[in-house]
Amino acid sequence: MLPPTAEAPVRRSEFEVYANVIRALMLRDMRTRFGGSYWGYLVVVLWPVVHIFVMVVIMVFRGVPSPMGNDPIIFVATGAVPALVFQYTSREAMKALLVNRPLMYYPQVKAFDIMVARFLVETIKGFQGLLIIIGILVAMGVDPMPVDPAMAVSGYLMALILGLGMGAINMGIMSVFPGWLWGYIVLTILVYMTSGIFFLPSMLPSELYDVMKWNPVVQIIEWVRLAYNPQLGVGVDYTYVLGWCFGSVSLGLIMERLVLRRFV
Repeated sequence: MLPPTAEAPVRRSEFEVYANVIRALMLRDMRTRFGGSYWGYLVVVLWPVVHIFVMVVIMVFRGVPSPMGNDPIIFVATGAVPALVFQYTSREAMKALLVNRPLMYYPQVKAFDIMVARFLVETIKGFQGLLIIIGILVAMGVDPMPVDPAMAVSGYLMALILGLGMGAINMGIMSVFPGWLWGYIVLTILVYMTSGIFFLPSMLPSELYDVMKWNPVVQIIEWVRLAYNPQLGVGVDYTYVLGWCFGSVSLGLIMERLVLRRFV
C-alpha cells in the first residue's frame, strides 16, 4: 500500500498512449522536413501556392481567356489545386519510411504509425495551403466562392484521399523497390501535364477525351470545376472516382499489413 503522501501513478489508456506516439511522430516529421522552424514550414506550405500563381501569371500574360467563361485565376486554381493536392500528398507520403526508418528500432513505433503521422501532416498542410489561396483570391478582388460549395469541398477531399491511398501503395512498393521513388515522380509529372489544368479535356476530340477520362485526376478536376460552373457540359463518373479513392486506400492498408511489415 502506498504511503499517504505518495501519489498513485497515472494510468493512461491505450488510445492516449497511441495518440502521444502519433503526436511525437508528427512533430519529428515536421522538424526534420521543415528545418525545425516555422519559416521552413511556411515555405513548404507556400510552395504549391506560388506554383499556382506562377501559372496564373503566365496565362494572364499570354492573354489566354478562361474556357469556363469566368476569371482565368479561378480556372487555373480549380485545376491546379486538386492536381497538386494529389501530387504532393502521394509523393510526400511515400517518402515517410525513408525519413523515419530509424524510428522502427523502437518497439512502440510501427510502419502504420509512421504512415498515419505523415498522412495527418500532409492533410493539415494541404488545407492550410487551400485557405491561403482563398485568402489571396479575396485580397485580389476575385470571388472564390463556388456555386455549389459542398461539391467543391467533396472534390478537394477526393483529391486528398486519392493522394493518401496512392501514397500508401507507394510505401509498400518502395519497401521492395526503393528506386520506385523516381519512377513515380516521373509518372506524377505526366499525370499533372495531362489532367486538364490549362485546358478543358472535354473540348478535345471525343476519342482522346474518352481515354483521358480513365485518369481519375481528370475527373476530380472536372468535379471541382462543375461546382463553379454547373453548365460546363461535362459528366463525372462519381462511382469510378470513389472506387479509385477508397480502393487505393484499402489496397494501401492491405500492403501495409502484408508487405511493409515483412520487408521493413
